[in-house]
Amino acid sequence: MAIPNKIIIITAPSGAGKTSITRHLMRTFPQLAFSISAATRLARGVEKTGVDYHFISMDDFKQKIQHNEFIEWEMVYEGKYYGTLKSELQRIWDEGRIPILDIDVKGAIHVKQQYPASSISLFIEPPSVAELKNRLEGRGTETPESLAARINKAAYEISFKDQFDKLIINDNLDNACGKAESIIKTFIVS
Repeated sequence: MAIPNKIIIITAPSGAGKTSITRHLMRTFPQLAFSISAATRLARGVEKTGVDYHFISMDDFKQKIQHNEFIEWEMVYEGKYYGTLKSELQRIWDEGRIPILDIDVKGAIHVKQQYPASSISLFIEPPSVAELKNRLEGRGTETPESLAARINKAAYEISFKDQFDKLIINDNLDNACGKAESIIKTFIVS
């Protein structure tokens, strides 16, 4: 019997620390490979297509939806689509590695539903919505409107935390990384 291809799903409200924890796991476990999501938004700062995201046009994204090329996709913010391409997961499996997905909460639920036996999902929770707001403000990348939208969305997303395999409260990044590392180490060898 073939061993199922494993998937690691990391999700959290924006600003909770999922990207920092994902980067820690990538440095710790060489058998992991980052699954690069597709996005219709423009690159920010030093982001590069094919490294941070596959930045594609809205028309191209919608065409890929029609051709069933995504394992999951969502309109995460008004007019901004994100998704995980099936070809991206296959590329990583073909390398003999395990894809690690750093994705939004709804997308994470969709992936978990499709791969219940061969995936593990971690929900990274901020210590509080107030602390999350401080973190997002500290980034300096949000307008007052986008900040309000992210905070409202975060409170909604936290309501889904019980649908994931493991919950990590990120009140201290080093501790949260350590907990994630322990969980993933066990999953990799299982």
